[in-house]
Amino acid sequence: MKTFSMTDVGRRREMNQDYIYASDTSVGNLPNLFIVADGMGGHNAGDFASRYTVEHVVEAVKASGLTEPVSLLAEALRQVNSSLIDLASRDPLLRGTGTTFVAATITQNRMSVANVGDSRLYIVNQRIVQITKDHSLVQEMVRMGEMDQEQARVHPDKNIITRAVGAVREIEIDFFEVNLKQGDRILLCSDGLTNMIEDQEIRRIICSQRDLVESVQRLVAAANANGGKDNISVIIVDPFSDEVVRC
Repeated sequence: MKTFSMTDVGRRREMNQDYIYASDTSVGNLPNLFIVADGMGGHNAGDFASRYTVEHVVEAVKASGLTEPVSLLAEALRQVNSSLIDLASRDPLLRGTGTTFVAATITQNRMSVANVGDSRLYIVNQRIVQITKDHSLVQEMVRMGEMDQEQARVHPDKNIITRAVGAVREIEIDFFEVNLKQGDRILLCSDGLTNMIEDQEIRRIICSQRDLVESVQRLVAAANANGGKDNISVIIVDPFSDEVVRC
């Protein structure tokens, strides 16, 4: 397994409210763990929410006695969601804070994914396939048939999310389990990437670089070249790095 990650403030924001974590070695009972969180809230509340959520999920994973990945991630995320809500209720500067959250862990050729909000996970190979489903206002409208994906991409309310860590006590988490094959690369990212670059261009960039480092750097550079309107976070994982397979 090989991985490379980067987070960048972008061209329009003064503060980076994204926070990432990438470990290709064991974290507690998980064999590896990759997380992207995109914070929201005024002042520095979004920065706090994303960092707090990621760091405390990692701590909870390390402390857990559970071994099944979905159950373990669910337990950790629910604990951290409750503690973030409690903190925000006591501190006026943290009111309205929250964060998206997407995480993945890979065991042999099986990947488990947890998702809240609109940060995404893709599998990139001969195609690019979004595994997660955005919890956002416009994507709910797409699912109801009220607009198509192209309209959603440019809709003025596309950044309004319908789920976030720290928003409500009873958090709703989506889980996905996917079988991986040789040549698959895993991309976790915040919407600072996907709002700036279309999916097929993301795939082209990933598949045309010499290695993961260049792929990540080129994705961040392209998002900034297209406007860099938000913070940009990217993690790419190659689960089968010993196999010489190009997408």
